[in-house]
Amino acid sequence: MSKATTAQPASPLSRWWHQWRFHLNILLLLVPLGFMPKYFADASLFRGDSGLGERDIGTLQVGPWSLQLAELRDEAPRPDGPAGYMKNFNAALCDACIEPVKAVYLRIGKPRSLRTAGVIFFGTPYRLGATVPVPLRTQENAELWVTLEGWDGSVHQASIPLKTASPATVAWLKQQGGKP
Repeated sequence: MSKATTAQPASPLSRWWHQWRFHLNILLLLVPLGFMPKYFADASLFRGDSGLGERDIGTLQVGPWSLQLAELRDEAPRPDGPAGYMKNFNAALCDACIEPVKAVYLRIGKPRSLRTAGVIFFGTPYRLGATVPVPLRTQENAELWVTLEGWDGSVHQASIPLKTASPATVAWLKQQGGKP
C-alpha cells in the first residue's frame, strides 16, 4: 500500500527567511563598517601616531627636567567602579631626562611627601600613561601636581592649574556641584 504524502506549505517565517537571508547577510557585513572610523582613530591614538593624546597640555618644566603632558581623552572623568572617577593622562620625558629620571608621579592636589606623590606613570619614557582619581569634592581651582624622582634621590615638583590641564574635568566638577 502506498501512502500519498502531500507537501505542507512553508510557514510565513520560513518564506520570509528564504526571501531575505541574502539581504540580512549583507547588512551584517555593512554595519561593522560604520564603526571602522572610530576604531582607526582609537588605534592611531593608542599607537601614538596622532600625538600623546586628544588634548595636548604642553611642556611642563619640573626642576632641571621637563616633560610633555597630554590628556588621553578630552572628556569628563569616567566612573571606574569602587575606585570612583578616573582621568587618563599621558606624558613623554625630554631626551635629556630619560636617563636621570627614576619615576614620574601625578596627583590632583599638592602631595605632602614622596609617599603621597600620587599615581605613578607607566610605560616607556617616550609615552608614559597614568590614571588619576578625581574626587567629587575637588575644588575648581585645584592643581595637577607632577613629581619627578631622580636616580640620585632628588625630588622635583611642579604644578599646573586643573582648569588649564583639563577644562572638561573642571566643567564636570561644576556640574557635580560638590556632591560627596
